[in-house]
Amino acid sequence: MTDRAEVDTVSYQVIDGIAWVKFNRPEKRNCMSPKLNRQMLRVLNELEFRDDVGVLVLSGEGSAWSAGMDLKEYFRDTEALGLKGTRHAQREAYTWWERLRWYQKVTIAMVNGWCFGGGYGPLYSCDLAFCSDDAQFGLSEINWGILPGGGATKVAVELMPMRQAMYHALLGENLTGPEAAAAGLVNESVPADQLHGRVSEIAQKLLAKNWETLKATKDAVRRVGEMTYTNAEDYLIRAQEALNFHDKSDGRHKGMKQFLDDKTFRPGLSTYDKNRD
Repeated sequence: MTDRAEVDTVSYQVIDGIAWVKFNRPEKRNCMSPKLNRQMLRVLNELEFRDDVGVLVLSGEGSAWSAGMDLKEYFRDTEALGLKGTRHAQREAYTWWERLRWYQKVTIAMVNGWCFGGGYGPLYSCDLAFCSDDAQFGLSEINWGILPGGGATKVAVELMPMRQAMYHALLGENLTGPEAAAAGLVNESVPADQLHGRVSEIAQKLLAKNWETLKATKDAVRRVGEMTYTNAEDYLIRAQEALNFHDKSDGRHKGMKQFLDDKTFRPGLSTYDKNRD
């Protein structure tokens, strides 16, 4: 299949609280085209506030996670339309990457194969990332005459030590899954046949926690990195006060009661039971 309908460029299914979302252009190594970018935003919008979704996992159909931007459809075809076409294509991509960064539910990148160039955008946008040992990570832009754009350079510098980021961007050499984990691009690399199971395990642990608190925590981690210590202290005080209002389940007081009065859990070893008072 060489010309997928727009609606077919992304697939998903919801199973036991987990939304398994896939780039679905395996014949193109899941390169991101304008069609895919538009459809991904629709899918994210559809899933974000569903009560039966607590965690979203982003993976790729076939042998790649995403090999980056589609050189023909994203670059050549849109550049032919002039600046208007280029800017429109960029906004379609950056919009869903931004939505993913601040998503209502926890998100996990399950990198099952190639992750190149523009693929670093959604990789960074996911809260957690796991990959297979045989995955390949690369900033190949230097090899064909452009710099790693679309946020890819920022992602490399944000997640990797500067010297490693510089080498990665200048040499255009690929990293294996274990090398990507050592460099900080992903949390963990596991054998390919264990990847789905490991991600499922992490997702189930997240589902057991207070969803409102997870949202507040993931936002806090992203925000405070840009703040001074004093500003971060103030932000976190206000964020907790806001969470107290938004969390209608009153998880904070349930957790304290179960620890202090009922003595049914220890915060350092487990999660409070959000289904009991």
